[in-house]
Amino acid sequence: MGSLFRSEEMALCQLFLQSEAAYACVSELGELGLVQFRDLNPDVNAFQRKFVNEVRRCDEMERKLRYLEKEIKKDGIPMLDTGESPEAPQPREMIDLEATFEKLENELREVNQNAEALKRNFLELTELKHILRKTQVFFDEQEGGANQTTESMTRALITDEARTAGASMGPVQLGYMEKSNEREDYLPCFVAGVILRERLPPFERMLWRACRGNVFLRQAMIETPLEDPTNGDQVHKSVFIIFFQGDQLKTRVKKICEGFRATLYPCPEAPADRREMAMGVMTRIEDLNTVLGQTQDHRHRVLVAAAKNLKNWFVKVRKIKAIYHTLNLFNLDVTQKCLIAECWVPLLDIETIQLALRRGTERSGSSVPPILNRMQTFENPPTYNRTNKFTKAFQALIDAYGVASYREMNPAPYTIITFPFLFAVMFGDLGHGAIMALFGLWMIRKEKGLAAQKTDNEIWNIFFGGRYIIFLMGVFSMYTGLIYNDIFSKSLNIFGSHWQMSYNKSTVMENKYLQLSPKDDYEGTPYPFGMDPIWQVAGSNKIIFHNAYKMKISIIFGVIHMVFGVVMSWHNHTYFRNRISMIYEFIPQLVFLLLLFFYMVLLMFIKWIKFAATNPKPYSEACAPSILITFIDMVLFNKPKDPVRDCHVYMFWGQHFVQVLFVLLALGCIPIMLLAKPMLIMQARKLANVQPIAGASSDAETGGVSNGGPHGGGGPHEEEEEMSEIFIHQSIHTIEYVLGSVSHTASYLRLWALSLAHAQLAEVLWTMVLSIGLKQEGWFGGVILTCVFAFWAILTVGILVLMEGLSAFLHTLRLHWVEFQSKFYKGQGYAFQPFSFDAIIENGSAATEVE
Repeated sequence: MGSLFRSEEMALCQLFLQSEAAYACVSELGELGLVQFRDLNPDVNAFQRKFVNEVRRCDEMERKLRYLEKEIKKDGIPMLDTGESPEAPQPREMIDLEATFEKLENELREVNQNAEALKRNFLELTELKHILRKTQVFFDEQEGGANQTTESMTRALITDEARTAGASMGPVQLGYMEKSNEREDYLPCFVAGVILRERLPPFERMLWRACRGNVFLRQAMIETPLEDPTNGDQVHKSVFIIFFQGDQLKTRVKKICEGFRATLYPCPEAPADRREMAMGVMTRIEDLNTVLGQTQDHRHRVLVAAAKNLKNWFVKVRKIKAIYHTLNLFNLDVTQKCLIAECWVPLLDIETIQLALRRGTERSGSSVPPILNRMQTFENPPTYNRTNKFTKAFQALIDAYGVASYREMNPAPYTIITFPFLFAVMFGDLGHGAIMALFGLWMIRKEKGLAAQKTDNEIWNIFFGGRYIIFLMGVFSMYTGLIYNDIFSKSLNIFGSHWQMSYNKSTVMENKYLQLSPKDDYEGTPYPFGMDPIWQVAGSNKIIFHNAYKMKISIIFGVIHMVFGVVMSWHNHTYFRNRISMIYEFIPQLVFLLLLFFYMVLLMFIKWIKFAATNPKPYSEACAPSILITFIDMVLFNKPKDPVRDCHVYMFWGQHFVQVLFVLLALGCIPIMLLAKPMLIMQARKLANVQPIAGASSDAETGGVSNGGPHGGGGPHEEEEEMSEIFIHQSIHTIEYVLGSVSHTASYLRLWALSLAHAQLAEVLWTMVLSIGLKQEGWFGGVILTCVFAFWAILTVGILVLMEGLSAFLHTLRLHWVEFQSKFYKGQGYAFQPFSFDAIIENGSAATEVE
């Protein structure tokens, strides 16, 4: 089989590169993305490897680029992304890149530091401007008629002793009085400053408590927010002025201001001095605004120039770093002139890899060609399944369960059909399927533009990555919707019903419960495609009929799916030449499944073919037996109940003998599955110990599991398992298969259950929501219908398409992982992870966006 059905054949190769050509050759291999290198220095510390200094230099360049990117994003400057991937620079170009990044970083940091210093000066001048304005209001209160309030406030700051000593003091004034013979200790003074608005209440309380009420605080809010020069945030502040008396209180007030990070500014006492200072402050603010504008323009020009090349710089640095990181995995020969590497490569691509190595050698100017030797190994190769944009999502579903063992059958090609089909059995509705298919088709048509956006929205990335799955699920759901004749819970009468009404109109209108007889009212030919629309109006037995129909097809699809899974195991056994497993596992498993569950499916078809309402007894509808009861009686060897008069117990001649034989044969398969393989392995080991035979025996016959053989280029070389472990493993496997056959068959009934639930929810939404709007008349009815339709559409998309679709998707995933893949798929391999620049750059871009 081709690589579509199995993973690629892999080869372990040894690569010899000249030191001067190694960088260019690895660069070419990175562009190719088909080589997975092995670490030949696993015990060497990362800081002791040969190219650790180059990796550090790349890390430093990446740090500088991230700093530039952060500054560019802060200014909202768009970064040019052409979508092209430049080639990895030569090693000598690293010096030029480092110099460019160093110059840009230093220039930008210098500009930022200057801008921050200017903004800090601007903030201080702005705060001082507000202080001068607000404190002028405070002082104007004293001069404009508030002398009594000010005098009482100031007198409250003066102790009784001072009041007694200065009884002839006269009117009290704020601030320092003119020099006189009085003691200056008793003269009130003030400080002014700015504090964050949210710190003002605790600041005021602390002043009151620490100074025991001997201070007077006035504050006013600054209406416009101020910019913090450190982080650029907008902060709200308030101006305050504190009046106190004495050096002791002055020291205490300043310490409290320092503790609350309040900024104190000098405020002259004299009005003329204040006005003069305010004019000087305004002049300096205007000058600072001019300088700040020029600084921001220069910074913007630097960032715009850097934004044009930033994406390409990131790609170049990441490629250089990836190359040196890969070179650290290589070994040096004794002469220190040759690098030796080991790598896994796909067998079909060896020539392509050799051409890439030659190109690298020519670019480097080396005269010694590289050498690529294929090695023999007993290690398990990595699993590599080639995918394209269509098959990638389906392969991801399989790999989420477990990466396939090397050269194991790949379920992904079959999943492309079975996954959307089983989903559609549960989701079958022409309308809902059309919505899903149109959404998937829109993503497919716009995939180039949507992929170029590179959003970090995880939910959207999941939807976009599975666009082909969504489209196929929608298309298949439209098909099953036509089969069910279901569109938004209604039916399409395309070909006309094949049932006839034998009652007159009055009888139909007066009687709530009427039945149409299949014998008299059915034309005898089925509806050409899907379900007859007459069942849409069958209120009493519509669900009963749909239950019987969907339950049976669920079992039929489930058994066929499981039988197909067992047949897939035959392909694995024949490919790996595992004769014991083929004879003593595959054949008993297939016989067990066919004789019990496939026989039950055959009984369903026999019942559909032989029994009908138009047939006379013993093949009329009254004589049709229950398949479930028949199957239970068969397994338990029960005697069937006496039939109705003129009916037969069995559906065909010899049924009892056939059923007993089938059950006995199925039961006989169980000990074969349980004991045959371990006993043969034990016998083969005894013979091998007594008389060694020239030539290697099959791994399967000695207790191993061959994953390679002649096809895989070397299978695993494992130690022999203990016989007790083999017996235990085989017992678990047999019990799991026998019991799982029953539980897995019942598990497929979820197809019926979810299909029924989906149809009923759609009918409830139609009956309880949309039909209300359809019953309204007149212009008001049109308004009501518009609102009701919008509500119904939201519920349909949100509940029936999204939520029910997700539920059906998860159930389909479980049916494939557990019921289907457990029959043949081990999933014990490890993925092929080639050295690829595309993957490295994509992962690096995603990590940068997350940060």
